[in-house]
Amino acid sequence: MGPIDDKIDENANDNNGDNTDEMSFAELFESYDTKISHELNQGDKVEGCIISVGSQSVYIDTGTKSDGVVGKAELLDENGEFLYKVGDKITLYVVSISESEIILSKALSGAGKATMLNDASQSGTPVEGRVIEVIKGGFHVDIMGKRAFCPVSQMDVKYVENQEAYIGETHHFLITRFEEGGKNIVVSRRDLLNEEIKEKRTAFFEKVEEGDTVQGTVTKLMSYGAFIELIPGVEGMAHISELSWSRIEKPEEIVQPGDTVTVKVLKIDTSDQSDTFKISLSMKQTSSNPWDSMESNFNTGDQVSGKVVRLASFGAFVEIAPGVDGLVHISEMSHTKRVLKPDDVVKTGERIQVVIKSIDMESKRISLSIKDALGDPWTGASAKYEISSIVEGVLEKREKFGLFITLEPGVTGLMPASNISGAANPSKFEKLKPENSVQVMIQAVDEEKRRITLTSPDQKEGDNWKQFSGSKKSTSFGSMESLFLEAMKKKK
Repeated sequence: MGPIDDKIDENANDNNGDNTDEMSFAELFESYDTKISHELNQGDKVEGCIISVGSQSVYIDTGTKSDGVVGKAELLDENGEFLYKVGDKITLYVVSISESEIILSKALSGAGKATMLNDASQSGTPVEGRVIEVIKGGFHVDIMGKRAFCPVSQMDVKYVENQEAYIGETHHFLITRFEEGGKNIVVSRRDLLNEEIKEKRTAFFEKVEEGDTVQGTVTKLMSYGAFIELIPGVEGMAHISELSWSRIEKPEEIVQPGDTVTVKVLKIDTSDQSDTFKISLSMKQTSSNPWDSMESNFNTGDQVSGKVVRLASFGAFVEIAPGVDGLVHISEMSHTKRVLKPDDVVKTGERIQVVIKSIDMESKRISLSIKDALGDPWTGASAKYEISSIVEGVLEKREKFGLFITLEPGVTGLMPASNISGAANPSKFEKLKPENSVQVMIQAVDEEKRRITLTSPDQKEGDNWKQFSGSKKSTSFGSMESLFLEAMKKKK
């Protein structure tokens, strides 16, 4: 008993004799008669609802008194999964008809007859074929025992790079030419795939909206971004700025062709033509903005590790977290030397230690310092370089007013010309060349002003050393201090 019979019995049992029920009863019979009078023929296209799903077969309401049946295996997707459910509509083709059932299929196959091929070419009914071999210009395809030709351009929607890979595969084709009683048959798989893609594309745009998160596969990389296939025939593009919160130079730093990625649909731009569309995607917006957690993760004064991502004439940008970078101004690069170009100190891609000097959440700017991370060599200089102590230094530079001698990286003292001439052996200092080592004596230290005055060690002999036994911090050296200040200004 079919669905209509069930409805008839149900209405007959509930009939209380009123005119309304009698009219419904009559209408059901009329509907049933309509179904009986509607006939199907082999090769007909049928759109029906799934009424039952078995372990091997799926039953379809064909709109006639006989239900249709199709093999469940034929409806599996490329992953071997059955995605349909009772009530779903599906389009199939009539392969054969008996008194009890109608055999349906996604395409005509061996279950049909060779005489149906001409009708299939006229009606656009898909047929099943097996790729036998590669021939000039395309493929030899066997369809119900008939030899057919599929041009290489019609085998797939994408460019066919390896023709041999298709040999032995069974696919559905459309007959585009049927001549000489079947002696000349030309088929196309591409036309059929384009139809399927069009259907999937329509279904995709019906359920996916701007703002949705979907999965896709990276198909191609360009300098400006990555193309991502969401479903066959539907592709979008993620601009390089939307691939990562981090600053990147090339898309391949983040993704590679074939990668499966999660993206957010930013915009769907469709024109009047249904097959023309543009989809803007974003990978980075599927995760939270790193600036949202800045205040909880970083504080002013923190020392952190970062990657140099970009150099400018005024400094270096250092990424301290994915998508968060700060600026090390050129003045914050070194305590030990005057930096003229940032690349004299750091290189792009290098990992360095920096100290966070300030965080401006409103403008999303971070000020960083390399020299604070390294430490100031002048800190504790007055204790380290005691008055009248003898140390070893290296001549850095010779000037008319004296010698600049480096005691350690970042700490340079001045030996005035008057101290050189007052030495027991002046020629010892007059003959010095840059990079030569020499022993000197600390005469005065001003840690606050970052100045050290040097003299010859022999000045400590006899009573001369007593003049250096006062305060470690120089208070006044008269014309010598003025000379030192002027010299340091010129050095800068």
